[in-house]
Amino acid sequence: MPPINASCGPAAAGVVTAGVIATMIAFEYTGWPGFGTAAAMLAVLAVTLFVPSVRPSRLVFVAVAVLLTGWATLTRDDWLLALVRAAQLGATIISLFTALSALRNAAMSSSAILECGRVLARQRPGLRYVALTLGGHLFSLILLYGSISLLGSLAVESSARDPNPVVRTQRTRRMMIAIQRGFASTLCWSPLGFSMVITTTIVPGANWAAAALPCIVSAILMLVIGWGLDAIYKPPATGTAWVGETERWSVKLRPLLVLLGIVIVGVAALHVLTGVEVIGAVMLFVPLLALVWIYLQPPPADMPKGEHARRRAKDFIATELPSYNNEILLLFMAGFIGSIGGFLLAPMASAHGPDLTAVPPWMIVAMMVWIIPITGQLGMNPILAVSLLVPILPTPAEMGIPPTALVAAITGGWALSGTTSPYTASVLLAAKLGGVSAARAGLGWNGIYTLAAGAAMTGWGVALIYIL
Repeated sequence: MPPINASCGPAAAGVVTAGVIATMIAFEYTGWPGFGTAAAMLAVLAVTLFVPSVRPSRLVFVAVAVLLTGWATLTRDDWLLALVRAAQLGATIISLFTALSALRNAAMSSSAILECGRVLARQRPGLRYVALTLGGHLFSLILLYGSISLLGSLAVESSARDPNPVVRTQRTRRMMIAIQRGFASTLCWSPLGFSMVITTTIVPGANWAAAALPCIVSAILMLVIGWGLDAIYKPPATGTAWVGETERWSVKLRPLLVLLGIVIVGVAALHVLTGVEVIGAVMLFVPLLALVWIYLQPPPADMPKGEHARRRAKDFIATELPSYNNEILLLFMAGFIGSIGGFLLAPMASAHGPDLTAVPPWMIVAMMVWIIPITGQLGMNPILAVSLLVPILPTPAEMGIPPTALVAAITGGWALSGTTSPYTASVLLAAKLGGVSAARAGLGWNGIYTLAAGAAMTGWGVALIYIL
């Protein structure tokens, strides 16, 4: 392959990344293995093109992936199949990230969506936490981490108008906590989130349709516990005059609710009509929706709508996707390393480790709620933790439990990691906007919340063993 000119390198990486989602869509809708292999190869190429421009800390993951690849090649006869499977998991993650980034790109230029965020941030104190945690949940279904950046910025902007620095700090902290917990609760159930996609992919017999309702209950538990703790620990009223929104925020949120309805109905319809998995429906429907949405937005003066949409699509592929080089490389490596690591460790754990089939299933389910946030404190990405640990566990069929119980435990633990790990994007964003350290924005703000929500998640996951 000839060398790529440095000036066109980022654009080339963006084009290859777009090729990953295109071939993954073809694989999902045709089932032809050649498309899956092509997607895996393109994903590896995209990550290779990103390597020269990423932060040095990301290269550690590349080195680990290379070492594990060499280990698998030298010790296992079926190494090639395992490598393709791991790269294909990485391609799936890249495709989902690309699809959601396209929708986020369209949303961030929508004045109606931005106004929804302002309305939430300007609610009166007695309603502000509820508005931001529920609104954060809804925004996160579409924007993922972008919801923290958007709503957090608007929250800081709103609280900055308070002349009392103590009150300003308290309000900022409370609003950021609400946004964090709203985002994290989506990780329990959202069909667009990495947590549900990765978990249902690697847990044998699991699928989103079966897990959705029990996992929505998990999300409700998180939201209710967060609201309850806020009511207990919120600071006393200061008497400071409040100036903000007076119109009902449920009315002002109508554009966001309509968008969510379109996404959910569109993805569900495509899933039912074509029979593809939900992730395949997301990969196709969400980018198409983003393109249509951009087309409907007012273009710059004297520019036809079609030309505006074409330029936005070109800029997204050539400029915005390459700007996510660190995120894409980290996400791919987390899935790849976890998959290869699980492939290598599973037979070793079976031969030399404890017999996990003898462990009571309820104990394994309970363990998965806690082990993900604990490893998150050590810097382990949840994608890596789940991809590495689940292959070592007995399958749900071997344990005699419904796959949904294990899915609910894993996604619940993933959500808790999203509020506490100082290495996750959600906590880092909240810390930056709140003007505190990542450790403070994680366990400092959410330590008691994590214990309470974790206990509820543990009880609910174990209960599902006997309910389903």
